[in-house]
Amino acid sequence: MAQIISISIDLKKIDKSKIIEGKNGAKYYNLNVLVNDDFDKYNNNVSVTEPQTKQQREAKEKRTFLGNGRVIWSNAATPKAEYKEQESKSENTQQPQDDLPF
Repeated sequence: MAQIISISIDLKKIDKSKIIEGKNGAKYYNLNVLVNDDFDKYNNNVSVTEPQTKQQREAKEKRTFLGNGRVIWSNAATPKAEYKEQESKSENTQQPQDDLPF
């Protein structure tokens, strides 16, 4: 499965102590990217957070949210940014029709 995900992060929220220096002076910052099945009111279905240690997860510490985004292309069944306004329950009074052949 291939996807293109467009994200935006808030650089002010990055913990600079977590920047890792690699070979030849390259610097890396690890991120977690979470792809959701549903879209928020801004048409985003991707969240970006800092990774947590096992101890932080066990202590149920809140994740550090860095940004968000959306899937803009996929060759699989993952939802892409096609956000639609949801109807309120009071407006949708029609009963679903059973179109099953049996």
